[in-house]
Amino acid sequence: MTGTQSPLPARETRVVPGWTGRLFEDFNVGDIYYHPFGKTVTEADNQTFTLVTQNVAKTHIDRNFAAATEFGVPLVNSTFTLALVTGQSTIDLSMNVFANLGWDEVRMPNPVFEGDTIYSRSKVLSVRESKSRSNLGLVTVATEGYNQDGKIVISYRRTFMVYRQGHLPSVESTRPDESTLPDNGDFQ
Repeated sequence: MTGTQSPLPARETRVVPGWTGRLFEDFNVGDIYYHPFGKTVTEADNQTFTLVTQNVAKTHIDRNFAAATEFGVPLVNSTFTLALVTGQSTIDLSMNVFANLGWDEVRMPNPVFEGDTIYSRSKVLSVRESKSRSNLGLVTVATEGYNQDGKIVISYRRTFMVYRQGHLPSVESTRPDESTLPDNGDFQ
């Protein structure tokens, strides 16, 4: 074999749609989603969220105070953890949400520390058509957030209303012409 390879045959350019999220009919009881994004929690995340929400708990923002606790370091604000794990699940569960109806049974069995990386997963517990809105369905999931060591740091149940097929609002936007992009094979 020589040091060069034959080029692949030229293909016609095509516009490939991106991920647009699930609709009600895409959910099945028992499905488990390991959400694709992890997030390393920084000191800035913890400080900013704590201060923006006017949480005055010293254990989140006073490193000297936190050093005197059994943990020895600041704890990450628990509502940040709830918001983060809910956000991580959005790509799989609620990109097409109409409304969140509630979080239940929120538990935090292990602390989160600055520097921890948080991942999450969800299991579909129930699906049902909305009784009051024929264009929507209700989905209930159990979600767990866990750290880099596989320790569960949060668990909860969440119920949300999601659009049904054929009822998702459409958004039109003007796109630039593709002619400004380079031709196929122009990259060296």
